[in-house]
Amino acid sequence: MRFPLPLTLKIASHIIGHRLRGSAKFAMVLQLEPLHTCNLTCTGCGRIREYSTSLKDMMPVEDCLEAADECNAPMVSICGGEPLIYPEIESLVTGLRAQGRIIYICTNGIFMRRKMRDYLASVYDECWEPKLRTLLHQSLIDEKDLAFIRKGKSSRGDVIAPSSWLYWNVHVDGLEYTHDLIVEREGVFRECVAAIRMAKIIGYQVATNTTVYRESEVEEIENMFAYLSSLDVDGHTISPGYDYDAAKQDMMKRLGKRPEDFFLTREMTREKFADIERWGRQFTIFGTPVYQEFLAGKRELTCSAWAIPTRNIRGWKAPCYLMTDGHYDGYQEMLEKVDWDRYGVVDGVARDPRCENCMVHCGYDPSGALGVDAQFGDTWKNIRYNFGPRPPRSLVGERVNAFNGISAGKGHLACSRADQTHSVNQGCSEKSGVRMAETAASSEAC
Repeated sequence: MRFPLPLTLKIASHIIGHRLRGSAKFAMVLQLEPLHTCNLTCTGCGRIREYSTSLKDMMPVEDCLEAADECNAPMVSICGGEPLIYPEIESLVTGLRAQGRIIYICTNGIFMRRKMRDYLASVYDECWEPKLRTLLHQSLIDEKDLAFIRKGKSSRGDVIAPSSWLYWNVHVDGLEYTHDLIVEREGVFRECVAAIRMAKIIGYQVATNTTVYRESEVEEIENMFAYLSSLDVDGHTISPGYDYDAAKQDMMKRLGKRPEDFFLTREMTREKFADIERWGRQFTIFGTPVYQEFLAGKRELTCSAWAIPTRNIRGWKAPCYLMTDGHYDGYQEMLEKVDWDRYGVVDGVARDPRCENCMVHCGYDPSGALGVDAQFGDTWKNIRYNFGPRPPRSLVGERVNAFNGISAGKGHLACSRADQTHSVNQGCSEKSGVRMAETAASSEAC
């Protein structure tokens, strides 16, 4: 199966229960943002700029758990910001597990190894020595880490432990050059890979999430999936990059770039995702084949943003994860007060001009799961896809040149400055395969 059986049954029973009760709208996944502080400034992400006045504000754990209980979504995606910066992340994970939630920790990977080291210290005994020697041999921990782990913790508080109900959901937007360009920092891709390898050795489940932009090459996306498969990553979500307001404003003000040069139009999304159904057969891509058909341009879907609500420091964000027309005190209040028929694209016509180019996962994948625009055979198609065997580990991925060069300076920010000085236009426009010497020259020029 693509998804563990107990988790699949939990989600299925949740849907069936609401259908039997006649619920018109209900939550499938809670996007929980306990804070908006982040240690990266990713191109295309407007979240921390949108909430720039409240970067130091955080939701108390009690409010986070109350939000999960209020909407009763079977799955909670802890995002942000960078959730591993949240000082009570361990307590939050423990509380959500006590509620029986499926948990995704959406992280850029930078602090993952630190959190896993804390877990190892909390459970250390001699039976861990073979795995610790493996981690040390593969340079995933160092001698200082080893001493810390062997010492153990005098106070065994909450830690993020491996569980069949928990996934590390690591942000990976391409291979080394492209990913580090988008996150605007060198070395992040290498840290992501190290964290993924360490997690799999210890026994965690790991997923990845990828956003595809105009500059993302289709061949590179496929190579990325193959490489991640060779690392035994458990599954992937993928979504097109959409020019929502906060991201557009950040791109223009901070980077001095035109949003239309970076984000995808609806037509371009269909071109980029033309092979997604084949990718779904080759790799463990989470979601529904119905959503994949939508991305490939084979059918239309109605947006169901209400099924993946967002709760953050200001309240329940509406109408969706990316667009903000207001915040509400309660989930039911949001469901009742938002005019959902004002949003999305119907028969090729955008109800709201801001929705014109949106085909993102959080709006449309639940439509495929809930049969919002059901066609004959959709239910069987979804069952066969999710209950069928997982695609085998990719042997091709072992030959992928994943570490294909570093980006100049601070990614798109560096290139923007270089463009303004007309000094390294060629170096800033180069894609995968860039040579270290050329990159160094570009960095100096930027």
